[in-house]
Amino acid sequence: MEFLQPTSWREALEMKTARAEALPIAGGTDVLVDLNFDRHRPEVILDLNRVAELSEWQPANGRLRVGAGVSYSRIITELGQRLPGLAMASRSVGSPQIRNRGTVGGNLGSASPAGDAHPALLAAGASIEVTSLRGSREIPVDEFFLGPKRNALKPDELIAGFWLRPAPGPQQFAKVGTRNAMVIAVCSFGLALDPEQQTVGTGIGSAGPTPLRAGEAERFLAEALGEGDHWRSGQPLPESARERFGELVARAARPIDDVRGTAAYRRRALAVLARRTFAWAWQEYTAQ
Repeated sequence: MEFLQPTSWREALEMKTARAEALPIAGGTDVLVDLNFDRHRPEVILDLNRVAELSEWQPANGRLRVGAGVSYSRIITELGQRLPGLAMASRSVGSPQIRNRGTVGGNLGSASPAGDAHPALLAAGASIEVTSLRGSREIPVDEFFLGPKRNALKPDELIAGFWLRPAPGPQQFAKVGTRNAMVIAVCSFGLALDPEQQTVGTGIGSAGPTPLRAGEAERFLAEALGEGDHWRSGQPLPESARERFGELVARAARPIDDVRGTAAYRRRALAVLARRTFAWAWQEYTAQ
């Protein structure tokens, strides 16, 4: 196994261009597990830990650009107020040691349907910045996932970071598992409310071949809040509408039966998570 260790972003891109088969590694919380269990033995590993640019974040033109190497712990402590949904998801990742090493960029690169960061990114409408020697491009997060552990990166591209707006309203994240962290989600759900645009964002994890949005549920809830003038008044949404929102979220899922749970259980759990996260988000909104 060959081990490449660039010290600059330019050098990393040159190495990836020359060795397209090189597997990028940052925190190693996914890659090293596969290596230890001999599930995957890449010929070339591209270690990005010494690339300082990947560990930076900054505001730009009304959005936040977060480098692919920013750890979950830093998202919690440095960006928790700006990106509350992603911070909540980050708190559910592994142990403190894993959160200190693991990165959202690595989570995106693995493209697991159960990635904890993915529902929050989907709900918030993030875009993924990918770069090669040919240039950079942004991919909307709901176009980034192509299948189980498959993403939209071209062979010579690396994930540079991701972009999203500071939260314009309440955001929530919840997952079902045998415990809150240090476990792969049976299913997970992210929610983002935007009172300015009067829109709703959702993200479903571990209940389909890729992370998913619940588009019909988003439109229904936004319309229900608008028709009753709830955005302005802050009045509670009727129980029937909350129930319908949960049903539509469950309908958007494409789960399977596996060792962690059945498809029927995942749909049921997602309906509950959708109702609960909306209740928490609405409580936050009306308390402002």
